[in-house]
Amino acid sequence: MVVAHNHRRGDPGPTGACKVAPSVLSADFGSLAEAVGEVSAVADWLHVDVMDGHFVPNLTIGPPVVASLRRHSGLFFDCHLMMTNPGDYLGAFSDSGADSCTVHVEVGGTSELVLETRALGMRVGLAANPDTPFEALEPFLDRVDLVLCMTVFPGFGGQEFMAEVLPKVSRVREAVTARRLSVDIEVDGGIDPANAERAAAAGANVFVAGSAVFGDPRPWEAVERIRAAARRKPA
Repeated sequence: MVVAHNHRRGDPGPTGACKVAPSVLSADFGSLAEAVGEVSAVADWLHVDVMDGHFVPNLTIGPPVVASLRRHSGLFFDCHLMMTNPGDYLGAFSDSGADSCTVHVEVGGTSELVLETRALGMRVGLAANPDTPFEALEPFLDRVDLVLCMTVFPGFGGQEFMAEVLPKVSRVREAVTARRLSVDIEVDGGIDPANAERAAAAGANVFVAGSAVFGDPRPWEAVERIRAAARRKPA
C-alpha cells in the first residue's frame, strides 16, 4: 500500500506563473546548503537533478542528500529523476521531503508512475528528451502537474541550449491552453537570460538554470536576470 506523507514544506506557487528553479547540479556539492542559501530568497523552486548512471551517463545525488537539504531549506523541491527505474525510489524521495518528482516518458510505465507519485502526495512531472516528440507527452497532459521539455540531452551541466526544442514547447503550451489544463511547462538545459526570453515566448513558464546561476559570483542576481528576461516575452 502506498502511504502519503504530509511533511511537504515547499509552495509551488500559482500554476502558469513565471518561476526560476536553480539546479543544484551546478552548485558546489562540498557546500551545498550554503549554495542553496545564497538563492533561497529569490528562487521560486529548487531543481534537484537525480542521475542513476544508466538512463544518463552520470551519477549525482539521491534521497539522503534531498533529506539533508530539506533541513536547511523551505523551497519547493522539484526533483527530476533521470533514472531507468524511478518507481523503485518514489517512496524514498517522498520520505526525504521532495515536493514534486518528474519522471521521463522514455522509461515507460508512465501511467503507473503518475498514479504512484500522486498517491505519495507529491506533484507529478513528466519529462521528454530533446528528440522525443510531442506525441509521446500528449496522452498524459491531463494527468500531470508539470511537463519538462529538456533543452539539452540530460547527463551533464554546462551544455548549450537547443533552440530546436522550442516548437515542442509551443505545442505543449497550445494543448494545455486548448484543454484548459493546470500544467506548468518547464525547460531545462543551457538556460540563461537570452534564451529564457525565447523559451517564455514559446510557452514555458518554469526555467531551470544551473551554470548560469551557480557559475555566477552573485547567483542571486543571476536568478533575477533570468526572471526578468522570461517576463519580457517578445511578440
